[in-house]
Amino acid sequence: MRMPIRLAVDTLQAGGVIAYPTEGVYGLGCLPDDVQALRRLLRIKARDAAKGLILLAARAEHLAGWIVEEDLARLPPPRPEFPVTWLARPGPRVSPLVTGTHSTVAVRLAANAVALEICRGVGLPITSTSANLAGRPVAANRFLLRRRFRTLVDYIAPGDCGPARGPSEIRALDTGKVSRARTS
Repeated sequence: MRMPIRLAVDTLQAGGVIAYPTEGVYGLGCLPDDVQALRRLLRIKARDAAKGLILLAARAEHLAGWIVEEDLARLPPPRPEFPVTWLARPGPRVSPLVTGTHSTVAVRLAANAVALEICRGVGLPITSTSANLAGRPVAANRFLLRRRFRTLVDYIAPGDCGPARGPSEIRALDTGKVSRARTS
């Protein structure tokens, strides 16, 4: 495992919050079963806990227990240039801090190389929420990411976003209904 990825994984496993590149935007994340880290992540973003968070995983199997078995079996493979976050039925491992007030949990399979390596390294999903303060624009490049978050998070994983541009589309896994369209 490359040193930057090892540092990101170690930080997450120690209860930390990291910033990292995803398919379309920079994200902030922590382990979804660490209540203190989840609360800290929400404080960093000034995010309303009712909104919930996305779970990002390297493989569908990493979402076992986080979404129900039937949904796990139906989860499509990632499409790197067109990332989709799926709304699935939550499994027993999911905290209300992840689902918020929703009856579903948002999940995505990673396609960005850095995010994928981090998820593989921890062997379970990590949270993914855009690297911005609530209501503010997302950090569009590494310079802005570092300037805005270097004192707020425990580690910033190096790397570029891509191959998509902008946030992922959000769709219901059972119906395919779009609740957030792709913006670019």
